[in-house]
Amino acid sequence: MSKVGISELAIRDAHQSLHATRMTTADMLPACPMLDKIGYKFIEGWGGATYDSCIRFLNEDPWDRLKKLHAALPNSKIMMLLRAQNLLGYRHYADDVVEKFVETASKNGIDCFRIFDACNDPRNMECATKAAKKTGKHVQMAISYAVTPFHTIGKYAELAKTYADFGADSICIKDMSGLLKPYDAYNLVKAIKGKIDLPVEIHTHATTGLSVATLLKGAEAGADILDTAISSLSMGTSHSPTETVVEMLKGSEFDTELDTKALLEIAAYFREVRQHYASLESKFLGADTRILLSQVPGGMLSNLESQLKQQGAGDKMDAVLAELPRVHKDAGYVPLVTPTSQIVGTQAVMNVLMGPYKTMTQDFRNLITGKFGKLPTDANPELVKKALELNGMDKVMTCRPADEIPPEWDKMVEESKKAGGNGSDEDTLTYAMFPNVAPKFFSERSKGPIDAAATFGAKSASTSSSNAGKGGSYTITVNGSSYNVTSSPAGDSMSVNVNGTAYNVTFGPAGTAPAAAPAANVTVGGVDVKAPVAGTLLKQCFTNGTKVSKGQTVIILESMKMELEVKATDDGTITYSVPTGTQVQSGQVLGSIGGVVKAAPAAFPVAAPSAPAVAPAASGNGTKVNAPVAGVFLRTAVAEGSSVKKGDNVVIIESMKMELEIKAPVDGKVHFLASVGSQLTNGQAVAEIQ
Repeated sequence: MSKVGISELAIRDAHQSLHATRMTTADMLPACPMLDKIGYKFIEGWGGATYDSCIRFLNEDPWDRLKKLHAALPNSKIMMLLRAQNLLGYRHYADDVVEKFVETASKNGIDCFRIFDACNDPRNMECATKAAKKTGKHVQMAISYAVTPFHTIGKYAELAKTYADFGADSICIKDMSGLLKPYDAYNLVKAIKGKIDLPVEIHTHATTGLSVATLLKGAEAGADILDTAISSLSMGTSHSPTETVVEMLKGSEFDTELDTKALLEIAAYFREVRQHYASLESKFLGADTRILLSQVPGGMLSNLESQLKQQGAGDKMDAVLAELPRVHKDAGYVPLVTPTSQIVGTQAVMNVLMGPYKTMTQDFRNLITGKFGKLPTDANPELVKKALELNGMDKVMTCRPADEIPPEWDKMVEESKKAGGNGSDEDTLTYAMFPNVAPKFFSERSKGPIDAAATFGAKSASTSSSNAGKGGSYTITVNGSSYNVTSSPAGDSMSVNVNGTAYNVTFGPAGTAPAAAPAANVTVGGVDVKAPVAGTLLKQCFTNGTKVSKGQTVIILESMKMELEVKATDDGTITYSVPTGTQVQSGQVLGSIGGVVKAAPAAFPVAAPSAPAVAPAASGNGTKVNAPVAGVFLRTAVAEGSSVKKGDNVVIIESMKMELEIKAPVDGKVHFLASVGSQLTNGQAVAEIQ
């Protein structure tokens, strides 16, 4: 048995797990000479959420970070985490974009590509793997580890054999939730080694407290490389401490031969760095053993707790944890990683609050009908039948999702230049990954990096003159609603940025009205085209005055990092009233079919959630249609006064990042009791059937 290699995660997954990926390159570079002399197998330094965070929060060029790390680590191999056909974005990309991304990453300093897919669907991994093989760099294919009746050691070993046939140089067991138990790790590594003659690397989080023992048993079974994080950035939702693992194996046949004294020097440096990011620190720092029974990843668990509190159902956590395994089974035992963990978890919450599958979220329907890729095993056939009907599909999608995406590289080149990119492959890829964020980044890149800890460790402040002029990030309250804002100091008058829109604000005594917001356009007449959810207006699909047909996509929004299509609800001439790049609210009018546009002042703040409108009065003799959960009134499914049948859709709301349909409980005519865009409480009457 040769020595065990160590891959260091300090400058990627460790701070992603602990500090929301906000560490700057400037805080990484001083550690690079220390890291470079250790003799790690790999140093993970790129990929995952780092690309997004660089341009969205830090005003850093992610490609510039990679180049600097490559120059500062001449004796080390830099690893990146790649989401297969999703690359580093949140959708599937055309093959030509995938190929160009991998080629460019290789040229800029990536030495090892760790490639994974949420569904463990090899088809989603093939293009990225072939592209990585062409670079001549190390290609590591990862198994997303889950604990289900389907995911047996034998199936995982067969998957590893498939990856080997693809040409993988090594295999990673990627345990994102800390669910891999020590003896299971031993048996899994043995099984994989029995199928293939490739190095095996173990990646496991410390979330459940199992990780150190798991790494030990994995090494005893023949694992060649172990992932760890320097001690001052370890444990909690992060990873096992590097020094602990090195000392644990010292003197054995698995000795890493790394210098603990040199590692302690690195730990001391990052101990100081960590203090700087204290305001962003994850509140989860111990071991959450509930995950051992529920099989829920730690991040998913905290998200579920938050969702239930928002619904006024914080006491139903145990019921949701009991429901999760049933939903997980119904969804074909898909591994619970982003985005599948959110999809499965939210559906479990809905089932508890509303009854089993009384409502299926759109994403859950897409998941079980094949739009995310092939599921590990068949989803519940009755639910699939219902989802196909609701989605207007004839059958489950069986092709690779990217097969339906035409080449798009040339289009991205032109669009990125128009968005302010410099025409390079790197800028084109930045635009391709995040087309709504890239333009702002391109325009502000020259200003240099932002100190995330100072800017995003928001301070709580009121809008009194005592706080005016200080600048920075604050929480302010406007008419009872709280908003996170960033202000630039200018005495008692300052520019305040609310969700990307700037306002001139004067601070004064309580009761002083805020300054008027920039003018906005509204449509008059015709049929409104409204934003179904809050987000960013990415694209207007036609020019003003174009004739469109009912059902055509007229606008594309980005919301919750996903692109959404807004369709025409009638035939007619399209007129847009809101420019692209604008932050819009749920229910906001974006244009008109058959109407005209007029200028009108907008109330402050346009980009913040609007206060609920005064609800129409109830007649007192109708059957109430109640919101089953708290959320936002997105849109109506029928017009005021329409006749509906029992079971017809009446209202669509957004709750827990998912769209939900509310149906008529009886036959009759609809009278709405709440307005589009209003915040709804659990059980609130949104309409009545008269």
